[in-house]
Amino acid sequence: MRLDRLLALLGEGTRSQVRGAVRDGRVTVNGAVAHDAGMRVDAAASRVCMDGRELSYRRVRHVMMNKPQGVLTAARDRLAQTVMDLLPPMYAAMGCMPAGRLDKDTEGLLILTSDGQLAHRLLSPRHEVGKVYFVRVDGPLDEEDQAAFAAGLHIHDSDGEFDARPAALEILASSPQESEASVRVIEGRYHQVKRMFGARGRRVLFLKRLQIGALKLDPALAPGQWREITEEEIRLLIQEETHG
Repeated sequence: MRLDRLLALLGEGTRSQVRGAVRDGRVTVNGAVAHDAGMRVDAAASRVCMDGRELSYRRVRHVMMNKPQGVLTAARDRLAQTVMDLLPPMYAAMGCMPAGRLDKDTEGLLILTSDGQLAHRLLSPRHEVGKVYFVRVDGPLDEEDQAAFAAGLHIHDSDGEFDARPAALEILASSPQESEASVRVIEGRYHQVKRMFGARGRRVLFLKRLQIGALKLDPALAPGQWREITEEEIRLLIQEETHG
């Protein structure tokens, strides 16, 4: 790979900017100052530094983000902030994209990856990857609601009509004014969780995704924060998805 392309992929600037950095002697390859931005480097094996910082290239990147409310799950938008705006440019340059989506007013666990096969496995209904949400709704919840979720709800609203697959509803707290619950679904239709509670006459006040498959949201991540997913977490995620 050309040195200038590698530097651009790593988010160190545009092609012209990184070429300028090379001309200024700010880039070293394997300990020697680089003089040619077009020189060939082994992205995985060469030790490339810029301004004394060693740069790390990995072909595949996986990110866990605690998506905040008010941010779009999209690659780009002319008017609104997107989840990609919360990441360094390197991730977009390396093809990292959201695997699935969360509504603008929903927060919680979002996986972004440059691995298209992993994204497909997480999104495909055939693989039945479970997703767990914490939800707060107006009004009470009871055993009849739990039974209705477990049986599968028929959804018929302004957004269309479909039969939601069985889901697990755990009531955490219930009062005449509002209730809190945990719900696990294995599909991801448009406004799925909100529409399921809507079918039971309840309006969702707050929604947060806590888990995808075996991967749980890191409690250390505040809304808007992110970290790379470890290889062990990816193995656990794929293992659960493969074996159910």
